[in-house]
Amino acid sequence: MSDEEEDYMSDAFLSKIQDVKPGVSMVRRVKAAMKRETQAKEKNIKNRQKTYKEQETESREAALQSSISNENKGFALLQKMGYKAGQGLGKKGAGRVDPIPLNIKTDRGGIGMEEVKKRKAEEELEHYRQKVRVKQQNETQSLEDFRSRVRTEREERKIEGDLRRSQRACEQLDSQKGITVPREDWYWPKEDADDEEASHEEDEEEEEEEEEKEIVELTSFDKLQILTSYLRGIHFYCIWCGTTYNDEEDLCSNCPGDTAADHD
Repeated sequence: MSDEEEDYMSDAFLSKIQDVKPGVSMVRRVKAAMKRETQAKEKNIKNRQKTYKEQETESREAALQSSISNENKGFALLQKMGYKAGQGLGKKGAGRVDPIPLNIKTDRGGIGMEEVKKRKAEEELEHYRQKVRVKQQNETQSLEDFRSRVRTEREERKIEGDLRRSQRACEQLDSQKGITVPREDWYWPKEDADDEEASHEEDEEEEEEEEEKEIVELTSFDKLQILTSYLRGIHFYCIWCGTTYNDEEDLCSNCPGDTAADHD
């Protein structure tokens, strides 16, 4: 190693380095600048001229905090009539002591705007409540309609079942008495598919004849009433009891009634 080159690991070179903390001077300069800026802002705020609105507010607050002086004409008149400062109004001194508080209007809304806003808010609230009531009524009505529909479907299925049982009983009892043709086509159960195909041509002819006539369509409930009346009158049979009685007197004495509700 030549003499001109310095040994960076030697004590001579290390002694030349000053014991300083990097970045300390920079932090101090930043802090000093921030302090000067804050002081300048405070000075500007202090020296700023107050607006007319701020001056008016301060004057009003100062006047409200101070008591009425003798220079006030109204106060002077009260004193002539015997009023003393701090005493209540009225003959017995039981009236108001402090002046009526002021309600300063600071917004730009016209007179009566608060009432309009209040009334509008109440109308919106009532409109919302009305919507909620209508929604609840619709939901209740929908639920009631659903229940009614379920009840109706259940009753219709029960009527259909009773009608099929009555048709089978009618066919059996008619056959026992030698009756080969039902009083009405629907008194007996419908024929099987094979028999229907065999009598297809006859049905077509009957349909053509029926089209020329006005036919009153009977409901399952009507058919059930007619058929059970036929079974009770001709065969003394009740489908809900499941019993063939000896005669009409026996039927009337021992059968609860001629409807399904009578047998519940």
